[in-house]
Amino acid sequence: MLRIGGQRIPSRIISLLAADMFLTCLALMMAISLRFHSVGKVTEYLDSSNTVPRFLVVVFTCLVALYYNDLYDTEVIARRSEMYIRLFQALGGACLALATLYFFLPAWSLGRGIAALAAPAILLFAFGWRLVWERTGHLLTNPERVLILGTGDEGISLVREILARPALHMKVVGFLDEKGENIGQSLVNPGIIGAARDVEDIVKQEKVDRVILSLMERRGGTPVRQLLNLKFAGVGVEDAHRVYETLSGRIFLRRLSPSWLILSDGFRKSAFLTASKRAFDLIASAILLVVTFPLMLAVAVAIWLESGGPVLFSQVRTGLHGKEFEILKFRSMKQDAEKHGPQWASSDDNRITRVGQFIRKYRLDELPQLINVFRGDMSLVGPRPERPVFCKLLEEKIPFYAQRHCVRPGITGWAQVKYQYGSSIEECWTKLEYELFYIKHMSLSLDLAIIFETVKVVLLGRGAK
Repeated sequence: MLRIGGQRIPSRIISLLAADMFLTCLALMMAISLRFHSVGKVTEYLDSSNTVPRFLVVVFTCLVALYYNDLYDTEVIARRSEMYIRLFQALGGACLALATLYFFLPAWSLGRGIAALAAPAILLFAFGWRLVWERTGHLLTNPERVLILGTGDEGISLVREILARPALHMKVVGFLDEKGENIGQSLVNPGIIGAARDVEDIVKQEKVDRVILSLMERRGGTPVRQLLNLKFAGVGVEDAHRVYETLSGRIFLRRLSPSWLILSDGFRKSAFLTASKRAFDLIASAILLVVTFPLMLAVAVAIWLESGGPVLFSQVRTGLHGKEFEILKFRSMKQDAEKHGPQWASSDDNRITRVGQFIRKYRLDELPQLINVFRGDMSLVGPRPERPVFCKLLEEKIPFYAQRHCVRPGITGWAQVKYQYGSSIEECWTKLEYELFYIKHMSLSLDLAIIFETVKVVLLGRGAK
């Protein structure tokens, strides 16, 4: 099972990705054949030492363009007109990127006419395969049948997650009530179909592949003998919190005991990981400071022309181990934005200037934080640093909130690419669930995946306030 960090990637998405790779190569082969009209010339072209690298560049560029246009999103694929528009956008973006590369590195070019012949074939293959993929479900395979043992909040939330993501290819057959008193009652969809004590019979009757435990009270309520029989018979038996984590990329905090966190895998921070992450931060922040300096200069001039100085502002935030530091940002609000005291930003905040709206949408206001990263106050990837006054409030309201300070805060993070800006207690609760997932599965590969996704979020201007 392929995962990013600890989150499961649906097999349907993997099959779609693999098919795109194959079909792009097939389109290139067809274009080469049409271009040369000779088996000998085609063979000579393919035998060239540059052919494989050229193919890989085209395939990688096309896959990135498809991904950045949400063409691995099942909801987009289900809307054919939108899918067709996005395919044109993706192909146009890929052609522009490849043309730019070939201008500077002509040796990597496919050659005259081949790209022009391959482009419509790639578009046709990508569109046709998605129609087949969407119509045939999971290529005629049966969905995994899941039974929820118990009626706890974590089980209900898990079912909502499964229903919202058809690509998971899972079928929830129902819930089992702990005492068998509410059979027939609807919880999400479906409802309660039996009692916990009858789990063994219901698994056989419904041909269940996996039983997920979500009991309100486990002491005296867990049908241990029946679950043991099922486990030894080959039926999967798992905890709802763990399944929810792998499917959603979040750690469900409601009714989560500290022992679950203490005994679960993850949360490892080896000396090598810590050192390599810091080295990556130093090198990347230094390069980005140089590359983005002209852009930062343009932003500074725009702010000064609209509302005068100061262009930058600093603000106290809570960092590693609760140590406070001053974060640097481009000013995006009016100069007297907090004359009535600290408050969260909102989507319709009238304190934000016109330039501020633009730079916040595309995260340009956060570029000066590269200096914080270089100094060691922050990392490129990690939980967003919060103001001490809000940290104190959230630690009183949300369990395990203080644990987010065990790593350096980041410019971007798992919560930023998977969720939205947190401007309420409830939203901060959800953000913390993503942040704890990141801390549990922290690695350089996960950091690179987050940075890759951050580019998409920034380009589309998602989640900013």
